[in-house]
Parts: sequence; C-alpha cells; structure tokens
Amino acid sequence: MSGLNASLGYFVAVVVFAATGRTLLKKWPRFSFISEFASSFMLVACWLEVQTIVEVGEWAGGLGADVTVTMLFGVLLTHGVICGGASGNPTVVVQRFLQLEAATLPTLLAVASQFVGAHLACLAALYYWSLELTDMHMIKNLMATQCSTSLLASVLQGFFTECVCALIFHLIHLNLQRRSALIQVPLIAVLLTFLSYTARGYTSAYINPSLAYGLTFHCPGFTFMEYAVVYWLGPLTGVTLALLLYMGHIPRIFAKNLLYFQKTRFRVPKGEKAEKKKL
Repeated sequence: MSGLNASLGYFVAVVVFAATGRTLLKKWPRFSFISEFASSFMLVACWLEVQTIVEVGEWAGGLGADVTVTMLFGVLLTHGVICGGASGNPTVVVQRFLQLEAATLPTLLAVASQFVGAHLACLAALYYWSLELTDMHMIKNLMATQCSTSLLASVLQGFFTECVCALIFHLIHLNLQRRSALIQVPLIAVLLTFLSYTARGYTSAYINPSLAYGLTFHCPGFTFMEYAVVYWLGPLTGVTLALLLYMGHIPRIFAKNLLYFQKTRFRVPKGEKAEKKKL
C-alpha cells in the first residue's frame, strides 16, 4: 500500500499544478493556448505513473490489473474535469482546425504547447522516480533508460490499430461535442480506458501524438520514424476519416459534401395550391 499511497500523492501534486496553471491563465485569454501545455503535462505525467504500476507494480507492489485499469480511468476522468476544453491531444486540435473552428496560428501554438508539456512531464517523472520513495520506483528508476516499448506489433499493424481506434474515438467525440460535460467527460474516459485496455497487446491505443511521444518514443525497439508513422500518422489518418464520415467532407479542404446529399424540400402553402387550381 505504501507504493500506492506514493503514487496517489504524485497524482494529487500533478493535478494541483495543472489546475493552478489553468486558473492563472484565465486572466490572460490571449495565452489560452498555454492551457494545452498544462493539460498535456497532467495527462502525460499521470499516465507515466500508471504505466509504471502496470510494468512494475503488478509484481513488485502487489497491484493487480483491476487497480491499474481503475487508476487509468480515474486519471482520464480527472483530466476531463480539470482541463475542460483543453484536450492535451493534438488530434483534437487538428479536428477543430479542419472544422474551421480554429485558425492556423492558434492551432500551431496549441500543438507546440502540448509537446512541450509532454516533454517536461517526462523530466518531472524521471525526477520523481529518482527519489526512489518505494521499491517500485527504485526498480523503475533502474529501468528508466531501458523502458519497454508500447508498440508490440509491426509498424503496419500498429498504424492500423491507432487509425481504427482514433476513428472510433473521434466519431464518438464528434457526436458528444454538443452534449453536456456531465455526459461527455465520463463517456470519453470510459471509451479511452476501454480502447487502451483492448489494444494493450498492440499499441495501447494512445490516440494522442504528444502522449505517445512522452510514453514510448524514447524506448528502444523502433526508430523515431517508425514510431511517428504509428502514433502520429495513424491518429491523424483516423481523425480525418472520422470527420469525413461524420460531415461528409473536410471543411478546411473542400466545401462540397462527398458522401451525403441533402435534398431540399419546399412545401407549398395550401392557399397557393388552391389559387393554382383556379387558374
């Protein structure tokens, strides 16, 4: 339990940091893109600890798979509540850009902030593990330079997995975007937890380029370009297909609806019909 208590303390510290950053940024709307930094930092920092529990805690700390899945769901739920509109996910930002809901410069700044947040989250986690507060963290500190990659399949299989998971996620996200946060946040947390657990034997279904960058790009086994094809190109392809299926077109690229044809129906008032008959 001491290892679990240390992890919970770490989670609380990260959440407080992210919540404080977002609260301060509300006073400067022009720098709202920095909220994506706080969101990405919180998500990556917490997920790294969950990953530690998965890799080490199950045999070093006696923590079962039920604990790790519950903690992952708790992290995603808390992230959705604390961060609100800041997703910490580049594909969600790109989705808004393709929908003409965001301009080019804010989109680029938001994506850059997300990757900076992911990188700093890795440094914060490394420092936390170096403190070796528990046996689990001591082992993780020794394993930090030789981490296990999340990509447990070929590059083609990994690309297909991330693409399909991103397609499913963004189709549901698009359908929920007009719903209340009380409905949207829990459902998104459940969906991401389910996809991550289901695809853990392939890519872990991060569906988030900055999250994948922080969690597995530095692990040996694949080159940077191979990771980029799976964890960057895969989700970007998935969000593009999801938007095409949902709207029938990509507003940023072309306005013509390629999939759905809307028939305009004009109803003639009864009075006009009677006048036409008389004529």
